[in-house]
Amino acid sequence: MNLTVRQLETFREVMRCRSISEAARNLGRTQPAVSSMIMGLEAELGFRLFERTPGRFEETPEAIFFAEETEAILARIDRTRNSLRNLAAHEHGRIRIACHPAAAGIFLPGVLAQFLADKPEVEASLMMRSSTVIEDLIASQQFDVGFAETPAPRRSVRQEDFEFDYLCAVPRSDPLAECSAITPEHLDDRPMATLFAEHPSFRRTQEAFAMRGCRIRRRFELRTFQPGLRLVAARQCYMICDMVTAYSYLQSPVTGPDVVFRRFAPGISSGLSILTPALRPVSLVAQAFCKDLSREVQGLWQAIQPHLLVS
Repeated sequence: MNLTVRQLETFREVMRCRSISEAARNLGRTQPAVSSMIMGLEAELGFRLFERTPGRFEETPEAIFFAEETEAILARIDRTRNSLRNLAAHEHGRIRIACHPAAAGIFLPGVLAQFLADKPEVEASLMMRSSTVIEDLIASQQFDVGFAETPAPRRSVRQEDFEFDYLCAVPRSDPLAECSAITPEHLDDRPMATLFAEHPSFRRTQEAFAMRGCRIRRRFELRTFQPGLRLVAARQCYMICDMVTAYSYLQSPVTGPDVVFRRFAPGISSGLSILTPALRPVSLVAQAFCKDLSREVQGLWQAIQPHLLVS
């Protein structure tokens, strides 16, 4: 049996109208075309749907039963069409995102909220993980999108890489806040908050200080930069941190204006990457989110610039 959607839709209209001619008008077809469609449907089914005698056009008991089945089939098709349209418009589906700590509190939730504002049927999972764990989650094809510190290339991961300069966090009331750029000489032997010794940011900071013959006095060793901002605000230390951390602090309504950010010279940088699985297709909704995320990441520097001093 080879039934078509058009046959079913034609049959449904004929049943509603109880008239071939009226159904033809409603469908925008000719009466012979509708009659031919019904006859073809009867041939496929193997039984008559309508009794045709002069002056009479009546449905058979089989047609009444088949009409119920037709309504159910067409309703399912309509739901499927709507779902496919929503998928094509990125308005249906699920997206699983793994995000490193610096972006998980403010930056990425803000991008996600804006992306989902007109997509009430899209579900999202947002998990905070370390960058190394995120890389493995994407490589094992478990998550749709990862946002993490730039990893070494892997065959199982697609990545879009970005590079950003570090900034120096300074108490607003500190004299160094009047400087447009902070140097190792400014921070020589002053209390600092840094990440743990194995993190690339600490090694790069060490190298920058060593090149100028300056000493890092590490008062606080941290796993992430966020707690360090509270210590800077309390005038306990200074901190050289990534741009996403600075952005999140400046966008937060609860942290207040106690910390300012200044350029650090000589410049040291950090890499951020949008990661997607390379061994399976990426859904349309995940692709659309990655485009929005990429645009927002590229706009980070423009968002930070108004908060810096120009020399």
